[in-house]
Amino acid sequence: MVGLFFSSSMLALTGFATIGIFLLLIITKRLSVITALVLVPLVMGFVAGIQPKELGEMMLAGIKQVAPTGILLMFAVLYFATMLDAGLFDPIIAGIVRYVQGDPLKVIVGTAILTMIVHLDGDGTATFMIVLSAFLPVYRRLGIRKTVLPGIVALSVGPLHLVPWSGTSARAISTLKTEANLLFNPNIPAIAAGICWVLFVAYWLGKQERKRIGIQPLDYVHHENLTESQRQLRRPKLIIVNALLTIGLLVSLIKGWVPTSVLFVVAAMLALLINYPKLADQQKVLKGHGTNIFMVSGMIFAAGVFSGILTGAKMIDAMATSLVSLIPEQHASLLPTLTAITSMPASLLFTPDAYYFGVVPILSQTATQFGIDPLEIGRAALLGQMTVGFPVSPLTASTFLLVGLADVELGEHQKFTIKWALGTTLVMTLAALLTGSISI
Repeated sequence: MVGLFFSSSMLALTGFATIGIFLLLIITKRLSVITALVLVPLVMGFVAGIQPKELGEMMLAGIKQVAPTGILLMFAVLYFATMLDAGLFDPIIAGIVRYVQGDPLKVIVGTAILTMIVHLDGDGTATFMIVLSAFLPVYRRLGIRKTVLPGIVALSVGPLHLVPWSGTSARAISTLKTEANLLFNPNIPAIAAGICWVLFVAYWLGKQERKRIGIQPLDYVHHENLTESQRQLRRPKLIIVNALLTIGLLVSLIKGWVPTSVLFVVAAMLALLINYPKLADQQKVLKGHGTNIFMVSGMIFAAGVFSGILTGAKMIDAMATSLVSLIPEQHASLLPTLTAITSMPASLLFTPDAYYFGVVPILSQTATQFGIDPLEIGRAALLGQMTVGFPVSPLTASTFLLVGLADVELGEHQKFTIKWALGTTLVMTLAALLTGSISI
């Protein structure tokens, strides 16, 4: 039991202190996210007077809660990494680059479409590397403004980053202890609206560049830039099989026919077996992506420890209660909408771990106090926080990869992109309100 002398207000204070220390340590890079997720609540649990055995039970309960999400993320990353290795997206890249040559409007719209397709894997780093390697020579050859390429790529990954297997969505699913389809499916109309907005922005920017530099003939050159090891893993003869497998996976995911984590376990194993029947090739793929898989899934299990202690010690309940006292009841219904509107700018202030493991639990508990479905908070947060916002945030490594590959300063990139990214979140928020994903 929590120490006898710890009142609700003291528990709330301890909870806020836990989150504040956690944010401080990861923002200042004093500790890694995984380390802070485990050690900070553990120390604060002792401060709150919780016995070691009880802390252990809380931690284990938290790990059990996030286990399905950790498994989902682990095998989803493996599945799409396998598809990238096998070359599923190679013909799409080649076809788009051939089609758009010479016309800035087609180039920019084509960049947006390709980015969205490639980003189905939810991996920003891989998307940035693939798209920029395909299009950077074309942009330079045509003389398109250098901020346009990283800007349109950043915008294009935003709506697609709401897919359930992205790291951001996985955090939201884990925090709210829900199924992927309950967060994802209601947001599908909002995602579609976001995609339409991004394509409109791409068209608008393309028209401007076409007017500025005109249409220039450009001979197609296939920029593959693969290493010998990557070429050995390509499976061009299996593209149709892989495409059908991926389409079947996505349909099953949206329909909710099979639990999401089980679906990806089976799909990843089928993908490995179909593309790499030889054990040596399977091991090469697993070793090649093992570090990334461990980092993302390990973080989820560490998050289980964090949420397990805060929940088991009733700190989140106490924090929510204290926040409820500050919110006028007549304005409580605006909480999901306010969460959505502020979600993109919040990416500049909070890492995804800090926001989804620190802020969302408090907001969701507060919503519950007012009779609002806590899942609405998750859906609202995903409309911008480290989805639309992650490619402009200085708190994510992939942002620096994007601007580094494009040879653009971060400040220039943010100045060009943030206004359009905020537009994406506002458009998706409106769609979410109109379709009932979030309420007002």
